[in-house]
Amino acid sequence: MLISPGKKIYFLSDFHLGAPDHASSLQREKRIVAFLEEIKKDAGEIFIVGDLFDFWYEYRTVVPKGYVRILGKLAEITDAGTPVHFFVGNHDMWMKGYFEQELNIPVYYEPKKFERNGKKILIGHGDGLGPGDHGYKFIKKIFRNRFCQWLFGILPPAVGVGLANYFSRKSRAVTGQIDEQFLGEDKEWLVMYCKDVLQKEYFDYLIFGHRHLPIDFSLEKGARYINLGDWLRYYSYAVLNDDGQLILTSWLPELENKIIRK
Repeated sequence: MLISPGKKIYFLSDFHLGAPDHASSLQREKRIVAFLEEIKKDAGEIFIVGDLFDFWYEYRTVVPKGYVRILGKLAEITDAGTPVHFFVGNHDMWMKGYFEQELNIPVYYEPKKFERNGKKILIGHGDGLGPGDHGYKFIKKIFRNRFCQWLFGILPPAVGVGLANYFSRKSRAVTGQIDEQFLGEDKEWLVMYCKDVLQKEYFDYLIFGHRHLPIDFSLEKGARYINLGDWLRYYSYAVLNDDGQLILTSWLPELENKIIRK
């Protein structure tokens, strides 16, 4: 698939709207909406690669409070004819059709292949991939189970959302410092996952979120692993130009030097 000349494809992830509190989340949401407003003039396509929300559960008749600015902006973008894609993350995996029906945004639950401007691209959120982390992989299976989702859904929203927010904060407290460090080629689980993928099929770009650290890592035969970082600390994103070149950068120039390039 070729994007129109002069148009670009944008990739961003890990907004975690709702965290750590309403005031800071609202400020971050306004910044993200301003970014989307800025890029909509030259965006040929937008990929949001998971954890847009710090928690999201689609009750049958209840929509989680807040997020009207970003949901409205996404609706405006798709209504104007610009495709937007969404990959569920580990914080917002409980999608049930709201994005497809209300926003015309397809939702993906596993890594997916795309071809754009002559480049083969693999995109996914990144949670549960690569070696190790068997505890989370087991929990992920439980969370993805329809019966377990139904059990959560019968809880009153105030109780369910309260529990989810508690465990979300606890998870960030445990992983926060690790997220800020590049662990090395032999310990970065998504680097190892990408290497395994490339043994079976070549991709020019393997793009993930979840890691919360913006990383541009060169792999064999010119392939590159891109981690999109987040919009909590780095305001980072990737852009694929119409010549097929991909750039990982930050919306805030002063954070550009925080991007890991190997």
